[in-house]
Amino acid sequence: MSTLVRALCLIGVLAWPSTLVAQDFPNRTVKFIVPFPAGGPADTISRILTEKMATILGQTIVIETRSGAGGLTGIASVAKAEPDGYTIAIAPSSGLAMNVNLRENMPFHPLKDLALITQVVSVPEILVVNENVPVKSVAELVAAAKAQPGKLVFASTGLGGMPHLAMELLKLTAQIDLVHVPYTGAAPAVNDLLGGHVQLMFADVPVLLGSVQSGKLRALAVGSRKRVPNLPSVPTMAELGMPQVEADNWYGLVAPIATPPAVVAKLHSAAVQALHSAEVKDKLAAHGAIAVGNSSEEFSGYVKSEIDRWGKVIAATGIKIK
Repeated sequence: MSTLVRALCLIGVLAWPSTLVAQDFPNRTVKFIVPFPAGGPADTISRILTEKMATILGQTIVIETRSGAGGLTGIASVAKAEPDGYTIAIAPSSGLAMNVNLRENMPFHPLKDLALITQVVSVPEILVVNENVPVKSVAELVAAAKAQPGKLVFASTGLGGMPHLAMELLKLTAQIDLVHVPYTGAAPAVNDLLGGHVQLMFADVPVLLGSVQSGKLRALAVGSRKRVPNLPSVPTMAELGMPQVEADNWYGLVAPIATPPAVVAKLHSAAVQALHSAEVKDKLAAHGAIAVGNSSEEFSGYVKSEIDRWGKVIAATGIKIK
């Protein structure tokens, strides 16, 4: 037997167990970790996705909420889980792209400890002000901030998250001075914004849409490249002359890094099939989320580019989380 034939036989033997595992997968309940409290955008998106994935895979998928440390607790638990495909998670942009540059002691590394299966959704950020703030455009907001540096106060859903860094990017681009008040989630931040305790914020469309539509908050711009269908009259930051202020929150599907490739491929196929279905697209769109479902390679490349892009913003602002 030639050396080449022996090598090919060895490759086949090594790949055989993985193939068998994939053929049998899943034969029991899959645990799906949501690293944020129930009822938030990540939970809503996950329930829409997993309902369809369960049908495609022919197996139950159970959602388990495991919040803490801005989503890192739940994702870290997946990174350390048995790499068999039965523990997967939805992970936010902050956990996969921002915290690498924000924290000195990360409980995992997104590119070394996780299998990046696919980007699930993109969620545009919108810039809003309280209805009593006397500005009706980004230009007026910038002018007001320059006229009274340090007077306008913005809320965020937490230090180092997309809503926070989107505003920091606006501050850098427009060269304005705003005061930051971080909250422990979207609900308390929006409550204080509605109450007038803070004047403005960037946040996910699903978080702010109802208050904008009711007139309690005024939308000035969206951070995505395209206008949001739910708010067609609200311009993009690029349309307003600030293309650098691009801010889409996003979520991805992840598993432990050592999960067999054949199992990852099966999870990827089910997730993409679900995300490309009209049913799931429509349900997500109703909540202001845009279904993606790209290849694992495309998603990995996107995560790398986001780590680099937001790393530059973080370096420029000097933000750190201990």
